[in-house]
Amino acid sequence: MGGGGTLVSVYPEELTFLFELEKACYCNLKVVNNSEHHVAFKVKTTSPRKYFVRPNASIVQPWDSCTITITLQAQKEYPPDMQCKDKFLIQSTKVAASTDMDEIPPDTFNKEAEKVIEEMKLKVVYTLPSGGSDDSSVSSLGSRSFKGASDDLTMLKNASLEEIQTIQRLKDERDNMLQQNQQMQRELDVLRRRRSRKGDTGFSLTFAAFAGLIGVLVGLLMSLIFSSPPATA
Repeated sequence: MGGGGTLVSVYPEELTFLFELEKACYCNLKVVNNSEHHVAFKVKTTSPRKYFVRPNASIVQPWDSCTITITLQAQKEYPPDMQCKDKFLIQSTKVAASTDMDEIPPDTFNKEAEKVIEEMKLKVVYTLPSGGSDDSSVSSLGSRSFKGASDDLTMLKNASLEEIQTIQRLKDERDNMLQQNQQMQRELDVLRRRRSRKGDTGFSLTFAAFAGLIGVLVGLLMSLIFSSPPATA
């Protein structure tokens, strides 16, 4: 579910991170242009040192969309009760069609009498991985509940350490390939927009085919990982 205003809609309405100690966490945010105008947006946060946002500002063409990847940098401890007070702000405003998406004027989001700037606030939610806790960690979490915890805990009790490590390694490899695929899709979208705007006839079909191949490989890898559960000890 998403929320939005006259210019843009944002999906989802809150940022959810799968929180793991000493590991970076990722969340994608989609900004959709609801208008016939070129719209510039900018992402702000109350904790800029904790998060890495790419792109943190860009221009979305009429009826088009842009995917933002927000990275929560590796944390050394759990927040109290797994509650996060961080907030994000998405600002958007109309700009001229000739505005370069890579060089947005610094005064674009300055509030002036004749300029309309829409603002949307998003909260941050932390969740726990469904298979990343043992008996002691579950006990220490107390009232922190998450979907499927009891089933995953039973699986961990019956599985060997080697099987657990194998599952975690496969998950890490899957997440890494997904991130690479998403990055290539974003770069492909940028190249497509630039060609559409500047009439660039030299766009590489080889790059498009390669990006599609990466997507197929990711799908095959995920299918192999989850097609059959590991045998328990």
